[in-house]
Amino acid sequence: MQLFLQQLLNGLQFGVTLLLMASGLTLVFGIMNLINLAHGSLFMVGAYVGATVAAYTGSFLMGLVAGIAAAAVTGMIMELLIIRRLYRRDHLDQVLATFGLILFFNEAVRVLWGRQPLLLDPPEWLAGTVEVVPGVPYPAFRLAVIAVGVLVMALLYFMIMRTRLGMWIRAGASNREMIGALGINIRLLYTLVFGFGACLAGLAGVMAAPFMAIQSGMGEDILILTFVVIVIGGIGSIKGAITGALLIGLVDTLGRAYLPDLFALWLSPSAASTVGTSLSSMAIYLVMAAVLAVRPQGLFGSRHA
Repeated sequence: MQLFLQQLLNGLQFGVTLLLMASGLTLVFGIMNLINLAHGSLFMVGAYVGATVAAYTGSFLMGLVAGIAAAAVTGMIMELLIIRRLYRRDHLDQVLATFGLILFFNEAVRVLWGRQPLLLDPPEWLAGTVEVVPGVPYPAFRLAVIAVGVLVMALLYFMIMRTRLGMWIRAGASNREMIGALGINIRLLYTLVFGFGACLAGLAGVMAAPFMAIQSGMGEDILILTFVVIVIGGIGSIKGAITGALLIGLVDTLGRAYLPDLFALWLSPSAASTVGTSLSSMAIYLVMAAVLAVRPQGLFGSRHA
């Protein structure tokens, strides 16, 4: 029971990281109808800048702020110089252009930081453990990641549903020509939305950095999982992004933890390890296929999306 609870929390923590990525990408696609493959590069920029500033200042919080700011500024510059020219182009052009940005950012971080991976340690005040229930310790930093994710999603919901900016965003997702005709600066709105999505990617990058090596190309793997989340939840749906991220986080984590042991009941230890590991890697894609077989538009997507 103790191990299961710890793995469950690990799944939630991973799901929150995916949610931060997916929510920003969902906003960009839902409002701008833009496929941005370079969203994972903003995750990488946040991680690199956050780790560098944290190492220089000795403060994880300074690194966190710097990583978020760097991703936001990079995202807005990207939107102003390149993305803005792609809004009226078809999705193939968007995919090719943003794939080119992936190559550019990967080479840029190699030039600036070299090929040696960086590391980012959690802050000392979150380096211990907390008993989530009596007898079940859990790393405090992972709990902080979950708490930050929940807080950010609550603020995102409030912004989308309760503020004037959120009203403009929802209107822009429904009819961008109409809100432009009403006098809203649609170009500025797009830049702000893209920058906000980049902020979420940078936040995800810094919060996930203590669990992985910070290296060139680190954004591609999480980008693939992020697209899986969006496809499962439904393109353009924040509710779908939340559901899909938590589902994928739990399925991936619990699958890797328990499938090898499950197959060990029928197979030899080596065969069980091989089969269980392979199936655990495939589990999220099997879930995606099952969801699409029942609801091709995703769990919360529009049938006309």
